[in-house]
Amino acid sequence: MLINIACFAAGLILSLVFAVLLLRAKQKEITSTAKEKAKSITSEAQIKSKDMLQKAKHESQDILRDSKHKFDAELKKARKKAETEYKDKLGKAKSSEQNAKKIESKLLSEKKSVDDQKLHAENLLKASEQKEQEYDRKLKNLEQEEVVFEQKKSNLLSELEKVANMTQKEAEESLMKTIEDGAKLRAAKTVKAIEENALDDAEKLAKKVISTAISRYSSDYTPERTTSSITLQSDEIKGRLIGREGRNIRAFEQATGCDVIIDDTPQTVVISSFDPVRRFIGKQVMDNLIADGRVHPSRIEELVEKNTKKVDKSIKEAGDKAILELGIISMHPELLKIIGQLQFRYSYNQNQYHHVIEVSKLCGLMANELGLDLMKARRAGLLHDIGKALTHEVEGSHAVIGADLCAKYGEDPEVVYAVRAHHEDVKPKSALDFILMGADAISGARPGARHEQMDNYVRRLTDLERIANDFPGVERSFAINAGREIRILVENSRIDDNKAIVLSQDIAKKIEHDMTYPGQIKITVIRETRAVSMAK
Repeated sequence: MLINIACFAAGLILSLVFAVLLLRAKQKEITSTAKEKAKSITSEAQIKSKDMLQKAKHESQDILRDSKHKFDAELKKARKKAETEYKDKLGKAKSSEQNAKKIESKLLSEKKSVDDQKLHAENLLKASEQKEQEYDRKLKNLEQEEVVFEQKKSNLLSELEKVANMTQKEAEESLMKTIEDGAKLRAAKTVKAIEENALDDAEKLAKKVISTAISRYSSDYTPERTTSSITLQSDEIKGRLIGREGRNIRAFEQATGCDVIIDDTPQTVVISSFDPVRRFIGKQVMDNLIADGRVHPSRIEELVEKNTKKVDKSIKEAGDKAILELGIISMHPELLKIIGQLQFRYSYNQNQYHHVIEVSKLCGLMANELGLDLMKARRAGLLHDIGKALTHEVEGSHAVIGADLCAKYGEDPEVVYAVRAHHEDVKPKSALDFILMGADAISGARPGARHEQMDNYVRRLTDLERIANDFPGVERSFAINAGREIRILVENSRIDDNKAIVLSQDIAKKIEHDMTYPGQIKITVIRETRAVSMAK
């Protein structure tokens, strides 16, 4: 057993020794191989480093050479630029020197001119002094001649008094009396001639006035268009409406442009104005004053402003209502506003707002039967009399005014021409023109639609206000009492009391020269001073 173990151990030891020997042999082989590889790598590295060093030297030489060339080029460029700048500065310096010489010569010439002017002024001063001395001498001579003249005049008057056997004062009184008697005689002859002419024309004038009155009273609707009656709960309110010394009623008439009639008619106040918008605003203000009970000038002005805004709103609503009723899709807001104003405008007995809507419907019916453009016909009918809302502001035919207005706000050219031609201001040429003319005639020919000639009446009142407003210093004017009176508000700073009298006479002469009217027109110029303060 032990022998076996010893043999096994001896074999194991031999195996280990043999393995160690093999390992050492392999180690030597590996070491020699590594040394050879290291030598070959070292030699290759030395060769590569020599090549890289050689290449770096060549590249550095190339870079150095390029840098030298660039430096030389930049140096040449800088030298050239410096030389150019030097030449420019040198040229400018020479130019500045020349300018300085020119300025110096100019200053010398100006100095010479100033010296000449100074010498001329001294000569003028001497001449002026000589003329002044001559003037003083002539003045003394005139004073002496005046003394001599006064003496001669006094002597002559004394001689005349002796010859006439009366003093100078008595002679003046005698002459004035003679002139006055002659003037009275001529005035009496003139009055007599006027009375004789008036008697000759009285019958004709009376017939004309009566026929005009009958024509204006042809319809019960006419008074409602020129006056508005307001019913009072009691006659006690009339005193408050008039105010102390009439200040309330005067403030009302000035603010609204309406004439207020307060007479013995029980529980009734009448507001009159040819302008329906003014009259409507005046009626609303009067109703508010009566309901409120506070009547004074500032309250009146406040209510006038408030009701004016309400009327403007109602005008816009009337225009919108018209196109809604006719089915017209859209229209310029300014045209709608003017259409709304037609509700306050009458031609004869006919309300123009209802008239244009009626004509628009008739135009639509006829266009539909003839196969024409329905909307275009309705627009022409609605717009055909729009110019009547502006005839008190613009001179000319309402057809022409309306056509120009429609063209201004972009209406169709056919519609514009139809509006212009509906009273044959231009020759009608299309079916739309004749349809509009026919519809307008149908609407105006209805029984009771038109009877009274109002256009001339309204135009006369408008011309009356226009004449007054053309005078300088006039602030506002209002024709009242059916055109028999015009009240004129003037600027207090420009027109004094004496000028107010002269202004009323000048306006009267202008009206007599430019207008034709029945009866007489009273011109009232109002000059008012207001003092306003604020208590805080």
